[in-house]
Amino acid sequence: MTDFKANLQNGLKEALKQKDTVRLSLYRMLLASIKNKEVEKERIRPLTEDEFIAVVKTSVKQHVESIESFKKGNRQDLVEKEEKELAILKEFMPSQLSEEEIAKEIEEAIVSLQVQGQKEMGKVIKFILEKFPGRIDGKLLSGMVLKRLSTM
Repeated sequence: MTDFKANLQNGLKEALKQKDTVRLSLYRMLLASIKNKEVEKERIRPLTEDEFIAVVKTSVKQHVESIESFKKGNRQDLVEKEEKELAILKEFMPSQLSEEEIAKEIEEAIVSLQVQGQKEMGKVIKFILEKFPGRIDGKLLSGMVLKRLSTM
C-alpha cells in the first residue's frame, strides 16, 4: 500500500477515535476519490504520488469554488465547514513555491528556452509546471509569466 494511502487510513482511524467529524468526512471523501481513480478506465493499480497530488488538487479546487458559491448564497455555516476541510486538504499538498522563487524560475526558463516574446508564453509555463508538479498555482504562474514577457 502506498505511503499516502496508509497515512490517510491512519488519519481516518485517529479521526474516528477523536470524533473529529470534519476530518473524518474529508478522509473518507479522499479515500473514495483515490479508489475511484484506481479503478478508472479498467486500470486497477495503486496511484502514484503525482496522481495522488492531482486528486488532492482537484478536491482543493472544488472546495475553493464551493466556498465562493456559499459566500454568494450567505451560507456562512457551510463556508466555515468548507474552509476547515480546505485547511486539512492543504496539509496533503506539497509546499508551494514563493513568488520570489517563481520569478527566479521564470527568468531561468526564459534564458534556457531562449524565449523571444509573449507568443512563447506556453513554453515557459509548461517548462516550469513540469519542473515543479503540484507546487505552483497555474493562475499565479500564468499572470507572472505574462507580466514578465510583456516587458520584453
